[in-house]
Parts: sequence; structure tokens; C-alpha cells
Amino acid sequence: MSSAPATSTGPAGSTGIDRFFKITERGSTVGREVRGGLVTFFTMAYIVVLNPLIIGTQPDSTGGFLGGGDGPNLAMVAACTALVAGALTLLMGVAANYPLAMATGLGLNAFVAFSIAALPEMTWADAMGIVVLEGLIILVLVLTGFRKAVLGAVPPQLKTAISVGIGLFITIVGLVDAGFVRKSEGGVLGELGVGGVIAGWPLLVFIIGLFVIVTLHVRGVKGAILYGILTTTVLAIVVEAVFSIGGQTNEAGELVNPTGWGLNIPRLPDAVVAAPDFSMLGEFSLLGSFSKIGAVAAVLLVFSLMLADFFDTMGTMVAIGGEAGLLDEEGNPPNSQRILVVDSVGAIAGGAAGVSSNTAYIESASGVGEGARTGLASVVTGVLFLLATFLSPLVAVVPYEAATPALVLVGFLMMQQVTQIDWDDLEIAIPAFLTMVLMPFTYSITVGIGAGFVTYVLIKVVRGKAAAVHPLMWLVAVLFVAYFAIEPIREVLGVG
Repeated sequence: MSSAPATSTGPAGSTGIDRFFKITERGSTVGREVRGGLVTFFTMAYIVVLNPLIIGTQPDSTGGFLGGGDGPNLAMVAACTALVAGALTLLMGVAANYPLAMATGLGLNAFVAFSIAALPEMTWADAMGIVVLEGLIILVLVLTGFRKAVLGAVPPQLKTAISVGIGLFITIVGLVDAGFVRKSEGGVLGELGVGGVIAGWPLLVFIIGLFVIVTLHVRGVKGAILYGILTTTVLAIVVEAVFSIGGQTNEAGELVNPTGWGLNIPRLPDAVVAAPDFSMLGEFSLLGSFSKIGAVAAVLLVFSLMLADFFDTMGTMVAIGGEAGLLDEEGNPPNSQRILVVDSVGAIAGGAAGVSSNTAYIESASGVGEGARTGLASVVTGVLFLLATFLSPLVAVVPYEAATPALVLVGFLMMQQVTQIDWDDLEIAIPAFLTMVLMPFTYSITVGIGAGFVTYVLIKVVRGKAAAVHPLMWLVAVLFVAYFAIEPIREVLGVG
């Protein structure tokens, strides 16, 4: 019955697509799913450029670079980044039927580059082996039902707080990436633009892009976010062509032009197609780190990666489901077990491909804001990532300043869920508050979730309600205490 509209009005073959992805059942259309997939891709395509700059430019402790040689192989890292993101996002769409895209996790890749590969005697292959090992452990936890059980043990209002906190998080990510908010030399957390003022054409392009997207959204224009990104990209290309602004940093990564473009310089590329190089696939050593840094140190690194990966995805999938209206009465998304399986495979695949752990991206919320409700949107995003392995010159056209306005609007949409929290109930209000504010202030979804969980258990205990806390919440809270105290633990064990 739900596919009847597709039979009478949809294009040929849409009935099968509608039934498989449950498009009509979830209140969507093929057009919305395609637009949502496009928007999600454009808001997270930066990872194809940014991941190589983070892990591709850093040598391991032996002086070697990803892909081999004594110098960066950025094109190779970019191609493999896009390949793995595309394959996993396709898998998420087809196997889990969820509008959630995957790619190399920011923060996780920096941790691998600066805290693992740089350790004495460690190579990139050893570092990626730790990533694969972490993914295998998480996969076991998923298949045994443990990860889903933890999701079910979290109080629904705390899940709502996670969604709202992630909304604030991606808002600050958008503002910072665009350069609208920057760290001030005076020591405060941030300030407007450069020196407290709006300076430079790129920042003005971001503001115009934000106004365009907001205007289209409040007027109910379908495709508002996508049209806003495309319009702002065209504007950025014109501005760069007229004023030759250039980027903020030079080839060495040094800040030389504070009022320049944040990541990509929006220019029409000299070539549209470039042949990808996947030579670094499979360059990992599963247990090599144990002989290099010792078993205890290796286990602590696996634990740190695992805990961050474990809860980042949990928060992201709940936030996306909340924004899409897909959560059940317990606050859980449909096909949650399949989502978690695909995500755990992401860590394994990312490590095996040498591009670091792949995880669910909160930027998927931009596609949901455009109307995406099913895995068809993820299929579209995944196909675009696979095309990006050949079309990397086009991916590099969209600058931060054109893509990040979408994140600000989506942050507002997710913030609207805050009314579902009972602010008169201190047992949930205080943990919810800490969850929401610590995500943007620490720039970490995991820290916000951990603070909320630990505080929730603590308040229950001091109020004499320890028995009311789910056993898994106790376990997770203890693990988070260990996570926050990981450095003192290393010092005590002598593996710092």
C-alpha cells in the first residue's frame, strides 16, 4: 500500500526502489533522497582533501610516509580515502537502509598520525594495524549484541541531549572551518573573524552563503541546502577569479594569509579527470605494534581508539535518526544492529586501506535536513565518493566557505529537539547540559557523551538511586572514567 503512489506517479522502476528503501513508508521521495545524498556529499567531500593533509604529510617514526617513499603521496591518500568512503557509504545505504555516510574520522586520523605512528620504532603499517585490531574488537562487540545493548541502556532524554549536543558541535565546526570564529591571540576561546572583525572576501562569501540557505529554507524551497552550496561555490569561484585571494596557508602549512580561503581555493580545475592510484591498499601490520612498543602500550592505544569510535557512532546515528524522525519510542534508530555492523567494518576497512578508521559522519544531517530519510541517499553519496576517486579536481573546487553554511543551519534544526528534555529533573538535566556544552567546547563528541554518562551515574548514586542505574550504564561510566584518566594510567604503568 505504501508503494502505491510510486506505481501511479513515479518513473519506471521506482516501485522496486521504493519498496527496497521504504521511501514512501518513511515519508520521502526519490527526488528528496537524491538531493539529500548530493548535499551530504558536498558537505563532507572536504575529507578527500583534508585527510591526506593530516595523515599524508606526517612521516612515521622511521621517516616513512603513507604509500611509501620519503615524501608525501597526497594523491594516493586522497584516492584511497574516497574509495573506502564510497564503498562503506554504499554498504550503509544498501545493508542498513539509513541516511548515514561514512568516511575517515577526523580526530581519529590525527590521533593515529601524531600519537601512534610517531611513537618510537612505529611505522605507518603498525599504526594502521592498531586501527584494524580496534575495528575487529568492535565488530565482535556488535555481533555479540553488546554494542546495541549499551545503546538500549541509555535513557531516552540523554540520547536527546546527545543529538542536541552534536547539533551545537557541527555548528561550531561550521563556524570555525569557515573562519567566522577563530582562536584569539588574547587567550579567549574564540573571536569574530580576524581580530574581532569580518575581514576578507572568503568570510563574506560564507555569510552570504548562510543568508542564501536560511532564506531558501524559511521560504520552504525544496533543495535549499544544495542550492545554497552550489550558489555559494559559484560566487566563490567568481570572487577568486576577480581578486586572486589564494589560500590561508603555504605549501608548508604555515599561516601566511589569514583572510584567504580555509581549505580549497575555488578555481575551475585544469583537468576534470585524474586516474586514481590505490597502491597503498593493504599496507598494515596487524600485530606489529606489540613488538615495537610492548603489549601494554598497544592495548591502551587500542582501548583509546575503540572507546572514541564506539560512542561517536552511537551519538551520530541517534542524532541523525532524531532529526529524520526515525527513532522508536526508546530513542533507537531502525536497523541499529546493521548500522553498527557497517560502522565496525569501517574501522577495519579504513585501517586495511591505510587511511585510518572510517566512521559515521554527522554531516549526514545536512542531507537529512534536505529531506533524506532512507539508504538511497547514502547510495547517492557513496557513488559520488567513488566518482571522486577519478574526479578529485572537481572535489577540490568547493571551499569550506561554501559548504559550512549548511552545517550551521542543520545545527539549528537539531537544536530544536532540546524541548524534549525535562529541565526540572536534575537527574537528567545536569548530565544533559554537560553533554551538550562539552561537545562543542572540547571539540569532541566522545567527551560530551562520557561526561554525561559519568555525571548521570554519579547523581543517581548521591541521591540513593544506584539500583535504578542500568548495569551497562555502570560499566560504560567506569570505562569513561578510565578513558578520561588514560594519561595518569599510562604514567602509573610506565608506558607514557
